[in-house]
Amino acid sequence: MRVLVVEDDVRLAEALSRILEDNGYTVDAVHDGQTGIDYGSSGAYDVIILDVMLPKADGFTVAQSLRRAHVSTPILLLTARDATTDKITGLDSGADDYMTKPFSPAELMAHLRALTRRQGDVVFETITAGDLTLNLESLDLTCGDETIRLSQKEFAIARILLGSPGAVISKDALIDRAWGPASSASDNNVEAYISFLRKKMAHVGSKGKIETIRSVGYRFAEDA
Repeated sequence: MRVLVVEDDVRLAEALSRILEDNGYTVDAVHDGQTGIDYGSSGAYDVIILDVMLPKADGFTVAQSLRRAHVSTPILLLTARDATTDKITGLDSGADDYMTKPFSPAELMAHLRALTRRQGDVVFETITAGDLTLNLESLDLTCGDETIRLSQKEFAIARILLGSPGAVISKDALIDRAWGPASSASDNNVEAYISFLRKKMAHVGSKGKIETIRSVGYRFAEDA
């Protein structure tokens, strides 16, 4: 299971990451709200742990932005505040659960287990967007009766874009999610694989399109 931690306190983010990794989770940690939106919009995570007090965009704004982008990933808000109004604001912003600092590792894991139970099977076998279905196990892309196998990188990009239809995903976010933040991949790599993916979408007869948003990134339009 993959978790995104959005926490500006680097030491706390590292501590959270260690707790989660010790419990078998794969973790990415970022330290400001805007980066949290960029990463969270990828659709690559099973749970998002989100601090409220963040630079660039607070946790309420991050949650609202993700929900407006149709990202349904469960969100657990973390905050030092314990006022009832803040809890209500957090939940109204789109968060699924709320935990007040300080907390124990056992409490954190209990909240995560509760979130995943509410979602049922958090890691779905397929993603469906528009007339396309992406099989997360076989890497097959299907439209109607037509199916084609994707390469690993094509699949990684398709999962990000189809997982958040309508959301604009930057090239930097695609590189981070598909290649990894330490990768030397460039914009040219992204453009090449976007081209390959578009051809395979056309091959299976999809009406969906990967649109280029100039100087920003790409988005999947379900019925362009």
